[in-house]
Formats: sequence, structure tokens, C-alpha cells
Amino acid sequence: MRSLALALSLALSPAIAFADACPPPGETAATLAALKAGGFAIEDAGRRQALALALLPCLSHPDPALRDGIGFEAWSTWLRAGALDAATRAEAIRRLLPQLTAPDGAGFGPPFAALVLSELARAEARDSQLDADALQDFAARAAAYLREVRDYRGFDPAEGWRHGVAHGADLVLQLSQHPTLDRAALDALADAIATQVAPTGHSYLHGEAQRLARALYFIARRGLHSESDWTAWLERLTHPAPLPDWNAAYTSLDGLARRHDLVAFLDRLYVLAREGGDAAAEAALRPGVVAALGRVR
Repeated sequence: MRSLALALSLALSPAIAFADACPPPGETAATLAALKAGGFAIEDAGRRQALALALLPCLSHPDPALRDGIGFEAWSTWLRAGALDAATRAEAIRRLLPQLTAPDGAGFGPPFAALVLSELARAEARDSQLDADALQDFAARAAAYLREVRDYRGFDPAEGWRHGVAHGADLVLQLSQHPTLDRAALDALADAIATQVAPTGHSYLHGEAQRLARALYFIARRGLHSESDWTAWLERLTHPAPLPDWNAAYTSLDGLARRHDLVAFLDRLYVLAREGGDAAAEAALRPGVVAALGRVR
């Protein structure tokens, strides 16, 4: 396996001011819209690699047409088509990982860095170029990002999406599918999910519970955890503390919000376990999910 530890040596270049150059030099919003209309097709491979990197600043742009419609969609399209080479992918990971923790008052940069990193992680799981240390570092940073999200804004009609929790869940899901990621790394990813299932005082409205449940389900599909492991994890997740019991949730706004988010997560996890087509994952998850739903309801 070719090592790209250099890519993640990342000794972490200073956070890049991503909003400073979008559209990139030589492009306009109109030329980028035309590129999108043509399915982001660029025959010249060298130009494609260069433009991909030049579009990274668009991921924190305040205009959703540039941020989501161009920056993210271009990267997703090219990565899923296998149209970006290993060096471009490595450089993107090097640039984007620091963005997960970079200050961003507007709140767009970190979530969209996470979303493109999820596509890069998907590509790595299928054609790995990262050595073991780089992969573990990638997973640790993903877990830390999801754990530390405190901006729960989802969709805004004028500003578009932020969606930090959902994008963090997508990143966790894709990283968890890397065939060499070990049990300890998966535990850290699952525990990061647990911290965001029911944040204090917030009721999810934008599909976050479903994205978190999907990420956990795909961790379970790796088959590195037993039924007793998942049952214990779900029991911890649904312990009523600091409430004395779940009946007390009905007299507390925070308790009602927590119960709402937990039920949404567990309902989705139950459906995924039943309908996901993986008998081993269903056997591992379903008893704990049923017990957890019984406690919360």
C-alpha cells in the first residue's frame, strides 16, 4: 500500500481562509454553473485535479449555490467517478482536516469540510492510499469533530445548509467502512455518535437522528461488536440521568427534547436493523434497540 502519511502529516498547516478565493481565479459563478450543467465533465485530467483543489475555498462560501451546489457537488461527482488521483485526494485531506476545528463564525466551513471529507473517506475505503497511522489520525479527528459540534443549525431558506451533526455522522459512517480500521477506532466513532444523539435542550428537525442512526448501523455491519456490546451501549445511551426516571421527562422541556431525539434515533435504528439486509447486524442490534425503546417510551 502506498503511504500517504505525508498527506496527513498534516502537521497541520494553519487553517486556510476558505472564503477568500471563490470563485477561483479564472472562473466566475457563471462558468462554474455551466460546468455543473455539463455534469462537471473536464476531459483534461490535469485541469480537473487543479480545479478540484481550487474549489475547496467554496466550501465556506456564504452562497449555497457555490458552497453546496458547486464546491461539494463537484467533489462528490469527481470522487464517485474515480476522476481524482491519489495526490489530489491526499492534498484535499491535508487542507480539509484543519478546517474541522477552524474558527468560522458563519458556520459553513467546518460542516462542509466534513461533508467533502466523508466523500474522501468513501474513496479511501475503496482504494486505500493511507497508511495505518494516517488512517487512525483521520478517524480520531472525525470522532473529535462530531463530538464537539455545538452549532445545531440545519437548513435556512436564505443561507442553505450548515448541518454539522449530519455531516459529521456521514464522515463517521464512511470512515467506519475502511476495512482496516480497528475496533478501538470504531468504539471512538460510536461514542462520538452517542454524544450527539440527544444534545441538551435541542430537538432535531432536519434529519440528524436518521443520519446518526445510519452511521451507527454501518459501524455494526463491520461485525466487530457483539449483541452484548450494543445492548450495553444502548443502555448507557438511554439512562434517564440526570432525570430520576423517564416519566420525569414529561415535566421538563429539556427532558422532552432528549426523549424526542432518542426515540427518533432508536426508531430509525430499529428500521435499519430490520430492513438493512444484514442478518448479523440485525441480531447484534435489535435486542438492545427494543429494550432501549421500552425504557424511553
